Amino acid sequence: MICNLRFEIFNSASCCTIGLQHYLLLAAFLFVCGIATILTKRNAIGILMGVELILNAANLNLVAFNRFAHGVSPAGGLRLDGQVFALFVIVLAAAEAAVALAIFLNYYNNFATIDVEKASNLKG
Repeated sequence: MICNLRFEIFNSASCCTIGLQHYLLLAAFLFVCGIATILTKRNAIGILMGVELILNAANLNLVAFNRFAHGVSPAGGLRLDGQVFALFVIVLAAAEAAVALAIFLNYYNNFATIDVEKASNLKG
């Protein structure tokens, strides 16, 4: 009897529904992890990873708000505004990563380190 009741409680549809709050909490967690990574890492690659986490949090917000604000257009088709914006952010993040890695490689060739504390040598 108790096992049967427990099975019914966990299989109810209201228990397993993922709402906007869940996506926002996940995005906030990703954002905080990105900020913490940026603030604690001295390595340039680690800082770049933190920036990517922040951009992924923004993408998650864009897609979640699009889905829960207006997922279906009046004509019956899907509205993909949030997904299109997220795609642009992904393209910009890829370009940013390529430029940042090129800068890091050039800096490493000149100074044999990628420690951002030593970047004060670049002040001309």
